[in-house]
Parts: sequence; C-alpha cells; structure tokens
Amino acid sequence: MKSAPTVAVVILNWNGRKYLEQFLPSLIANTQTEACRIIVADNASTDDSLAFLAQNYPTVETIVFDKNYGFTGGYNRALARIDANYYVILNSDIEVAPDWLTPIISFMEERPQVAAVQPKILSYHNKTMFEYAGAAGGFLDYLGYPFCRGRMLDIVEEDKGQHDVPMQIFWATGACMIVRSEDFLEAGGFAEDFFAHMEEIDLCWRFQKMGSEIWCLPFSKVYHVGGGTLPNKHPFKIYLNHRNSLFMLFRNLPYLHLLPLILTRLVLDGLSAVLYIFQGHPKFLFSVIKSHFAFYFSLPKLLWQRKHIREQSLLNNAPAMVHKSLLWAYFVKKKRSFNSFYPQR
Repeated sequence: MKSAPTVAVVILNWNGRKYLEQFLPSLIANTQTEACRIIVADNASTDDSLAFLAQNYPTVETIVFDKNYGFTGGYNRALARIDANYYVILNSDIEVAPDWLTPIISFMEERPQVAAVQPKILSYHNKTMFEYAGAAGGFLDYLGYPFCRGRMLDIVEEDKGQHDVPMQIFWATGACMIVRSEDFLEAGGFAEDFFAHMEEIDLCWRFQKMGSEIWCLPFSKVYHVGGGTLPNKHPFKIYLNHRNSLFMLFRNLPYLHLLPLILTRLVLDGLSAVLYIFQGHPKFLFSVIKSHFAFYFSLPKLLWQRKHIREQSLLNNAPAMVHKSLLWAYFVKKKRSFNSFYPQR
C-alpha cells in the first residue's frame, strides 16, 4: 500500500504576529491532510511572533533566520531544511477554507507532470471578489505583463463562478502555491536576486521549460488580505515590480525575442514613470529610474543566469504567452474582465 505523501505548509513570517494570531487557527483546523506539518520560518522578526508561537502553538514548528532574507531567500533557506514530497508556500495573511488542501494533493499525485498548483484566491475583506495576487490563475501577455483569471491590471472581478473550471495556467501565485518538492529543488528554487515580487512567475516559467505544468484548481478556496507586508502603492514595491519584471524577461525569453521586447518594456516603463508624475507620485518616478539602473548593473549576472537556466532546461523555447497586448485591451479597448480579453478555451 502506497504511503500518504508528506506535506509541509510553510509560512514565511516577518513581524506578522497579528496575522499568525488571526489566521493560524483556521489553518490548523482546516488542514487535515495526513503526514502534514505546519512550519513558520521567521525572517528575523523584531516583534513577539516567536514568543507568541511558543506560548500558544507549541506544535507549530519554527525555523529562525539571523536576518531578513526576503521572500525568495527566506523560502529557499527554509525549504532546503524540510523533507517533504510537497511544499505549501502560504502567506501569513490567508484564511483557508475547509478541505482546501487534500484535493490539490490528490490532483498532483495523479499527475506527476504538474509542478505547481494554486487554489482560487478570494479577498478576505470581500469574499465575493477575487483577490489581486493570483485570483484564479496567472498569465502573461506578449510583452510580459502579468494578469489573472479574475484580475486585469488593477481591476478585480466579482466571483460569480465564471472561473470555476480547473485550468492550466502560466503562473501560480506565491501567496498560496503548492509545489512538488523535487521540481522546486531541480529548478533551483526562487531567484534570490528578486528579493520579493514576480519570483513565482519566474519560477513557474522555469518549471514549464523543464516540461512541467502549472494549474489552478478553483474548487479549493482561500481568502487573502493582501498587502500585509508591503502596500501596493509603495515606492519600494514599484521598484521591485519594475526591476523584477525586467529580470524575469531577460532570464527566460528566447534570444530571438529578447532585445526587441526588453527595449519596448524600457520605453513603456518610461511612459509609466511620466504618468506617475501626473498622478502626483514623484517618488514612483525615482523608483522606476532606480529599477532600470539596477537592471543595467545586473546584466553580467543575468547573462550567466540565462546560460545556467538554458543548460538545465529540457525546452529551449519560452512557453506559450498570450499573443495580445494587455495594455491595449485595457486602456484602448476598455476590456476589464479576463473573459473579454482572453476567452476561456
């Protein structure tokens, strides 16, 4: 008789005691998968997160780091210490629904070609609405801009069951991602230069280059607060998103498409920086400029990373991206829903 797969639910914490207090009870109550461990990896918090866990949840394992390694470095270091068949990468500000995990593990056990899965991500504050960070699965347009089933740029849809069909996707959200451990380790984990933001898209791109699949299973649901560590409209987040998008494209695009797409994105970033000024956010302008200089200074390292990624890949071509422009559809054609932009097949 085949033994149950081992599962590790890993929460990366940084000064998040309030979220641990709020959401650990639902996680513990609703995570009944056999051979499942719940682990909090702490990125050198300065609040009383660890004392709170020791006093109130002594069965929850902890991994303590000497400094804040960011999302990427924190998870890479934590998962390297954990022996399990599946890693569940879970934000601390998520409430999980009953029986949210078991069907996903069963799905992955039946399909060894699947490297990562995400559930449906709904808003904690309005549970009839999708949540920005992942919704019902992520995609990229042909210029490398991410969007989701249930979210077009900053517009999120109401969940009316329109995205309830399981679907193969381009990327799964790092807010709640179930990953096959052997695939995560073979891919080399998260790219630590990213620190945070878009690292999951880069990882899923590499999974697909290795011949694996990414899925969203919307019959599983979780509810995400979002922006718990870094608000959406924060200069550092603007910097990370612009820089990491360029990092991701440079690391993964085929050479044939690399130069024209990167040049196009640099121009579009410049236009967005001008728009930030007119919107009254001059600090965001400097975030974009800083992100571009960080990209230029990182080019030697990125070239080395490209070579490494190509060597470990079974497929040299990029996986399919949506051959449409998200910006054109949103700003010119006024399309505000996933199905109006990219009808489900």
